[in-house]
Amino acid sequence: MLNILVVDDSLIIRKNIKKYITNLGHAIAGEAKNGTMAIEKCKELKPDLITMDITMPDMDGITAVKKIREFNAESNIIMVTSHGQEDMVVSSLKAGAQGYLLKPINEEKLSQAIGNIYEEYTEDLDDELLDDDLLDD
Repeated sequence: MLNILVVDDSLIIRKNIKKYITNLGHAIAGEAKNGTMAIEKCKELKPDLITMDITMPDMDGITAVKKIREFNAESNIIMVTSHGQEDMVVSSLKAGAQGYLLKPINEEKLSQAIGNIYEEYTEDLDDELLDDDLLDD
């Protein structure tokens, strides 16, 4: 189980991501609505993983990633972005993010993004189908 910090300026998006995280069996370490709060929460909570919106008021996600990397190299960061922000995604990855998610986010996309970073959380759909077939016999 991962402890995950959710960072997005949209309350609705934060709520949805938190729901997906708990459905996937992980814990919510905390949440923040901008980059400045994300840095404070990261120092305080030391999450395993951070979902970070790129475009936010006060401090954008790219700047926040750079500042977080100055004191925390352990937490993995998945950037959350909209279509048309490809240059910003590249900048985020160069700043130290490990992956990204395109909006609209759903549980399956989040699960895949987590699995891309943490191999132990990669869902093997073939095994699930095999298990279901065995139960039917």
